[in-house]
Amino acid sequence: MDKLIENTITFVKSELKNAEGGHDWFHIERVYKNTLLIAKSENIDLTIVSLAALLHDIADPKFHDGDETVGPRVAREFLFKQNVDSKIIEHVVAIIENMSFKNSLETGDKFTSPELEVVQDADRLDAIGAIGIARCFNYGGFKNRALYNPEIAPNLNMSKEEYKVSDAPTINHFYEKLLLLKDKMNTKTGKQIASNRHNYMEGFLKQFYAEWNGKL
Repeated sequence: MDKLIENTITFVKSELKNAEGGHDWFHIERVYKNTLLIAKSENIDLTIVSLAALLHDIADPKFHDGDETVGPRVAREFLFKQNVDSKIIEHVVAIIENMSFKNSLETGDKFTSPELEVVQDADRLDAIGAIGIARCFNYGGFKNRALYNPEIAPNLNMSKEEYKVSDAPTINHFYEKLLLLKDKMNTKTGKQIASNRHNYMEGFLKQFYAEWNGKL
């Protein structure tokens, strides 16, 4: 397993060397660390969650014209070349296909597993708190979005398709996603960490509005 993880890290670093700052190797590394932390308290397959964490954003659809098939395909091809057992490959790919926030907006039956829950929590933790705020504004700047526009209200009932094409001000993203993640955590450890990071974001927003409106 150590050699497989080492090879996977090398592959991911190479693939994401020119990635946007919120979805680069360091994002992957943080999610991997979060995964290992949460896994300590869960009865899961460590190989599967490790590989899924490392490969989950190997080709984020946001940077591939919305194509959600690229990431799973790249991950499957890499793992096949590493001679990974086919059952592990399919489980890892299923996690990658089902862990995103936008896919959670869909209705109907969905793939689920304890391993998915762990990696999903690990990824969502990196979207909230101090780093989550930094990533949010980094991506907003990358897309040349306004910081905030009081005349554009957040869309609180967004569909998956609306979420994919939204170009709303960055502050709206807090209400459309980031502040919702605390209550979407799956694991006990994820919920505990998310609670603290959620409170930090609420404090940030309070300060943001005070400064925006010229208050002390």
